[in-house]
Amino acid sequence: AVSRTRILATGGASHNKKILQVLSDVFNVPVYTIDTANSACLGSAYRAIHGLVAETNVPLADVVKLAPQPRLAVTPTPGAEEV
Repeated sequence: AVSRTRILATGGASHNKKILQVLSDVFNVPVYTIDTANSACLGSAYRAIHGLVAETNVPLADVVKLAPQPRLAVTPTPGAEEV
């Protein structure tokens, strides 16, 4: 089975490809970013909305379905997990 694990990087460091590569290599998963200003604040807002509707069993995926789609920034360097 293919792992659906991934990292969504936000904020200023998400523009630094070298930092994203280290993150990807350490956790051995792809790293995605979104082309939205203040994306960390946006993520917090979606989590707040999800908290407000938690009693209705609305999944987070439904809350964020209209959010900007993340784009793949980096993938793990082959063999990095062995280091």
